[in-house]
Amino acid sequence: MALPPLLHLRDIKLRLGSTQLLDGAEIAVAPGDRVALVGRNGSGKSTLLKIAAGIIDSDGGTRFIQPGATIRYLPQEPDLTGHATTGAYVMSGLGPGDDPHRARMLLEGLGLTGEEEPARLSGGEARRAALARALAPEPDILLLDEPTNHLDLPAIEWLEGELGQLRSALVLISHDRRFLERLSRAMVWLDRGTTRRLEQGFAQFESWRDQVLEAEEQEAHKLSRKIVREEHWLRYGVTARRKRNVKRLAGLQELRKRRKERVTAPGQVKMAAAEGDGSGTLVASAEGVNKRFGDQAPVVVDFSTRILRGDRVGIVGPNGAGKTTLLNMLTGVLQPDSGTIRLGTALQMVTMDQKRESLDPTTTLQSALTGGSGDVVRIGGEAKHVIGYMKDFLFLPEQARTPVGALSGGERGRLLLARALATPSNLLVLDEPTNDLDLETLDLLQELLADYGGTVIVVSHDRDFLDRVATNVIAYEGDGRWQDYAGGYSDMVAQRGRGVQARAIAAAAATAPRDTTAPEAPRAVARAKMSFKDKHALETLPDRIAQLEREMAALQKALADPNLYTKDPAGFAARTSLLAKKQAERDAAEEEWLRLEMLREELEKEA
Repeated sequence: MALPPLLHLRDIKLRLGSTQLLDGAEIAVAPGDRVALVGRNGSGKSTLLKIAAGIIDSDGGTRFIQPGATIRYLPQEPDLTGHATTGAYVMSGLGPGDDPHRARMLLEGLGLTGEEEPARLSGGEARRAALARALAPEPDILLLDEPTNHLDLPAIEWLEGELGQLRSALVLISHDRRFLERLSRAMVWLDRGTTRRLEQGFAQFESWRDQVLEAEEQEAHKLSRKIVREEHWLRYGVTARRKRNVKRLAGLQELRKRRKERVTAPGQVKMAAAEGDGSGTLVASAEGVNKRFGDQAPVVVDFSTRILRGDRVGIVGPNGAGKTTLLNMLTGVLQPDSGTIRLGTALQMVTMDQKRESLDPTTTLQSALTGGSGDVVRIGGEAKHVIGYMKDFLFLPEQARTPVGALSGGERGRLLLARALATPSNLLVLDEPTNDLDLETLDLLQELLADYGGTVIVVSHDRDFLDRVATNVIAYEGDGRWQDYAGGYSDMVAQRGRGVQARAIAAAAATAPRDTTAPEAPRAVARAKMSFKDKHALETLPDRIAQLEREMAALQKALADPNLYTKDPAGFAARTSLLAKKQAERDAAEEEWLRLEMLREELEKEA
């Protein structure tokens, strides 16, 4: 027997100006539900979530919440004004009986100390604080609008684990396919103002959506053919049966009205890159490159790679690891401290920056695409009217004079893509290109990059995007070390045995004892003998792990005191930071013990 819903939106209607944004939308959320809300950019997903959260009112329909049910909402752009620190912001969201220790642990897990000043936060840090505030009370329902935006891979995977073990019901809006696949159990598709529900996760959604759209196309075709038949009968049929004539004429008018009023499925983005002349075979070569800034830890240490024409290179790592620094050196924007960077010949590079800083918020959409010169865009040497090019990227003709600053995040992302792809190039450099793009636009971007004749270097936290696009991945290994792996993100994980880790964990793993034999020769490792250091580590690591777990348990017990934060905020913060450090050491020790144990088993098989 199905549980009654905690939250139920029924027949929700909302008009914005002349646009009927929502027209009969519905969402029901029962205890333990994991619902993903999907739809095109601009379809009204965020608006529907705000109605569910009680932030805005609808024009029509009903909103029901079970008495006593608690709801927490994560907006796309959290506002921390009025709070001295991130810790104060998170604590202010707690209710009577909520655990402040959990709030501090969530802040630590998301890479914050609680002492950050809101005015100095980046967009990603503000989102982390807002996530901690939403998750800390463990509400009955969590409404999360793009929770992975501006998070790095370690934080995304941490969030997946945290949400996976929560008892709260979830409603998620996200463009991250892997995130949706792992967390969703039901899908609500918002399309042309109405909703359809699938009682399966995201893995089955896209095939189901395509079947629905195909059925609509078939129905539209049948309707068109029926209109043709009725018009033919009206012109050439028997005229004596006047009553039936009138009835069929009325039926024909009804069919015409239905076709006229039928809202068609939205169009698709049409992308084509204006490719420049071919570059040389070698695009970029790095040999023994090193880079550091002042007295800070090194960003790049003894890194070498070769990028050839046609490669699709993904760069992955936690925030602050130096991905953009490495990207700038590989493209000649930044010089290394030592080592050599050699760029190929005849390069025509086009860059798309993640902060959208190259967009002037005061310029119009048309001027941003044409450079302020007329109303023509040149694509691959061919002239195209700017309005037609705008339509290819799902912009309306009346938006031509719209200031860039008035566009949504998704629209600004599409504008940057449109401008980048209109510029002749043989090297595309994309820094977080997937931010704010809907799933359909992501699909088409991936197809474009697959067909692009030049070279692509992309920094991304989107695992599915990297799997679909990258021919090789450069991953952060800790302490300024970077390693080149063949294949996409999943291939990199298979070769490393782990995904991208937070900087603290990567640093602990980098300093742990490890065998230096190249990973490409596992059989050679198996035939070798274990060193004394490896044997000693294999014997002593279990005791070290047990000791760390005892220390963690003691810290957790101390932090469980609900009065500790009030009495001794500095001591609370110090213990929380120490607990995170002990956890990183324990994880690195467990990983090293597992590697050595697998090596020992392999040696025993060879003996």
